[in-house]
Amino acid sequence: MFKKSRSAPRSISAAFLLTSAITTHCPAHAQTAPVAKAPATTTATVPFVGCQSDGQVGPLEAPKGTTKVIKMPSEAAQQLAYYKAEEGLGVLAPRGWHCFGTYGSSGSSLYVSPQPINAAIVFSNWKGFSGTVVQLTDEYGGTSGRFSVARTIARVFPSHIAFVHDVIANGFAQANDFPSGPYPKDDLVYKSKEIVEYQTPAQTDGLGTQSMLQKNVDPIRGVAILVGSDPDLVFLAARLPPDMTDLASVIIRQVEDDAAQSEN
Repeated sequence: MFKKSRSAPRSISAAFLLTSAITTHCPAHAQTAPVAKAPATTTATVPFVGCQSDGQVGPLEAPKGTTKVIKMPSEAAQQLAYYKAEEGLGVLAPRGWHCFGTYGSSGSSLYVSPQPINAAIVFSNWKGFSGTVVQLTDEYGGTSGRFSVARTIARVFPSHIAFVHDVIANGFAQANDFPSGPYPKDDLVYKSKEIVEYQTPAQTDGLGTQSMLQKNVDPIRGVAILVGSDPDLVFLAARLPPDMTDLASVIIRQVEDDAAQSEN
């Protein structure tokens, strides 16, 4: 339970102003190395995989579908499928994996893993994934999901810090519930004031572990996207097998495209 606080302490604002100048104009770990030429994209067809889910009003059956048409390199299309539960957005992940979704008033999550995943696991005292997995979460800024949205805004979206102040002013949280500024070792690449791609290094806490992914010997890649006026947060965390790490960029791009279409 969050402690009540009627106003935002000055400390979070002052600290975040300094952070804002750093992250917006020159992120400490922003990409600076030359970027390799991206593989040519084409309109590819990948299998559609419906995922069972469970949540606020009970279990939901997997949605029906056959294929999904997405722009991506043809080599990637041969390795990926499009997974989707009844609620929320879908996500690309390696073919042949298992999937399961959760949903409620705060938002929805979709998990895609090489190991089976179901309600008995997710709704137990489960500590999260220790291995390879793709997680896509949609947190609603206008509901109880606002706390998760505010936590990510405080980390990487300085131009939206007023949202954090509003959450604190409602009296259900304090400033120290929302540490400001990027995780020290995260690599951040800003696509806009509402979109940031990230990489959390191996054995490190960062945006990637603000999920159901436990830290381990492999890095986590993903993207955080603010959508709409509330705003909502679309958040991807992906940890792929070493021989599939090149697919992360394709998965991230698809989430960005789907998030943009969801606003239209």
